Amino acid sequence: MEIFTLHRGTAPLLVSLPHDGTLVPDDIAARLTPQARRVPDTDWHIARLYAFARELGASVLVPRFSRYVIDLNRGEDDVSLYPGQNTTGLCPVVRFSGEPVYLEGQAPDETEVRARVERYWRPYHEALRGELARLRAAHGRLVLWEGHSIRGELPFLFEGRLPDLNLGTAGGASASPELRARLEAVLAAQDGYDWVHNGRFKGGYITRHYADPARGIEAVQLEISQRIYMDEDSFAYDEAKATRAQAVIRRLLEAALG
Repeated sequence: MEIFTLHRGTAPLLVSLPHDGTLVPDDIAARLTPQARRVPDTDWHIARLYAFARELGASVLVPRFSRYVIDLNRGEDDVSLYPGQNTTGLCPVVRFSGEPVYLEGQAPDETEVRARVERYWRPYHEALRGELARLRAAHGRLVLWEGHSIRGELPFLFEGRLPDLNLGTAGGASASPELRARLEAVLAAQDGYDWVHNGRFKGGYITRHYADPARGIEAVQLEISQRIYMDEDSFAYDEAKATRAQAVIRRLLEAALG
């Protein structure tokens, strides 16, 4: 079975959606709690939300398997990106609610984690590196865009209400001042959503690891609150809300293309 799908575009833009996957192999699913089998911490419908990116010429990389199998946006060493704050791991054993992912005594051991890295994590990252290299060779520069979404209120992970749009550029290190200014101008010009730049979500492993602005690879993460395009309880896509959200995301991607 395919680990991911990669659409190769012609523009200097790669959209990576590492938490869109929902599949869990049967042998792993049998060990999950009933609540975790619903894979509630998925970035629900994010590939559908970003489907228009192909019209802009973007490459799009989408995994098939759930973050409960392995979190593609963490390093294989599983070092925390937010020291001192609650987070979930490379092979998560707690949900965003703080409740367990696995039935008692069923969590993966280190041998299983390493096997999942080889089976699921490495192929995705090899594809990511390969596509970055292809686009850089073709264009000299490109933007890696990390598309994410999350429930807007998760007390286990962060206090209060998350803004609608959360732009992350690793504190400014993953993108040039010019790109950051263009993106902020788009966010400032729209009045439908509140937003923050380098707030709670500054960019995960992919944004931080692959960014190399000096060599022409800029990286941006956009974490959006799921309330702006879906129902957070039923996980149902909301076409009307999503269409409005897509308009802003499109303007951001157009700004990324310069």
